[in-house]
Amino acid sequence: MQGGIRVGSLFGIPLYLDPSWFVIALLVTWANRLRWRQLYPDWPGSWVWGMGFLLALGLFGSVLLHELGHSLVAKAQGVKVRSITLFLFGGVATLEQESRTPMQALRVAIAGPLVSLGLAVGFMGLTQQLGSSPWGRITQELMAMNWILGVFNLIPGLPLDGGQVLKACIWQVTGSPFRGVQWAAAFGWALGTLGMVLGIFAFLGGAAGGLWLALIGWFMASNAQTYRQYSVLQEILLKTRVHQIMSRDFRVLGAELCLRDFVDLYCLPAQTPEIYFAEADGRYLGLVDSGRLSRIERSQWATTSLAAIVIPLDELPSIREQDSLAQAIITLGDAHAWLLVRSPAGGVQGLVMRGDVLKPLAPFLGLSGTDLERVNREGRYPQGLNLVPLAQKALELSATLPETQH
Repeated sequence: MQGGIRVGSLFGIPLYLDPSWFVIALLVTWANRLRWRQLYPDWPGSWVWGMGFLLALGLFGSVLLHELGHSLVAKAQGVKVRSITLFLFGGVATLEQESRTPMQALRVAIAGPLVSLGLAVGFMGLTQQLGSSPWGRITQELMAMNWILGVFNLIPGLPLDGGQVLKACIWQVTGSPFRGVQWAAAFGWALGTLGMVLGIFAFLGGAAGGLWLALIGWFMASNAQTYRQYSVLQEILLKTRVHQIMSRDFRVLGAELCLRDFVDLYCLPAQTPEIYFAEADGRYLGLVDSGRLSRIERSQWATTSLAAIVIPLDELPSIREQDSLAQAIITLGDAHAWLLVRSPAGGVQGLVMRGDVLKPLAPFLGLSGTDLERVNREGRYPQGLNLVPLAQKALELSATLPETQH
């Protein structure tokens, strides 16, 4: 998560406040103002509002230090931290890439809760020193906040830190970060769903706090599901090979064919544009580029061969049949409608169209066969679908996998 209002940076890490954070800041200020009014009924209104706001700032600082714990451990591993964003349900540190080993991932995950628990212990000591004074009550509140931050985040389910810890442990045992994410996401979804159910029943029973529990449960369950789907897609991108998705939706013509016959026999009857390759003496010469026809006078079409409008194979965007689907998506980028798959002998093994790369992903993206045909025909993905960042993340993650899982 990155966005909202930038309020500065710490250790070179941009810090953002999501608009939803102001909601929780206002609620915390208001709730604490009511408590302080009961504790000190003789205080002026500005004082109790000020104490409420001070505790909201304390929550802000506690969550920030929690996320900073994750961020600094990640930076120590050489991982760039894009930003820290505080929002309605806490905060999130956005990392440039995944940790390379499960133990590195474990250290990043556990750092935040350890910071919160350390702060809780520190505020506990201050509370004992300050007693029942107003400042002692503030440190007591901050102690409770950090105990909750530390302990709650250790619940073993994504998107919580405990889920990241569970992911790292399963990754260590199985050797697969995908299994780690999917198990941790399953726990997160189950716990989040349980929280929603309990929260709704509590709210219907008259407990106003049940609504907050239901919202937290919804947030946890929906984010856990996103983690699971993201992990499944990444696994497909890495394990699917080009030879599994490529097509042979092209025709091979003799290079000696004259341009007049090419236009009359192939171009004019075609309902949609087709892909043609020219060959001579059993060797592929290249792609027949019908766009080059306009460079040649029509009077010369009958005496000019197809070889005159061929693009050599080496000048075409290509990929190997053993490359991953992730690599195919990145190579396609935004510039190409299809890729050439070269055979070991240098010939044409097949083509990878944009619709072809979507085939293994279609059930998760809600795409039908008709959608895939349209993508192939138009040479572009559906509007709003950008697979390149997902593919790049998958390739980064592949560096953490054993060679047998590549």
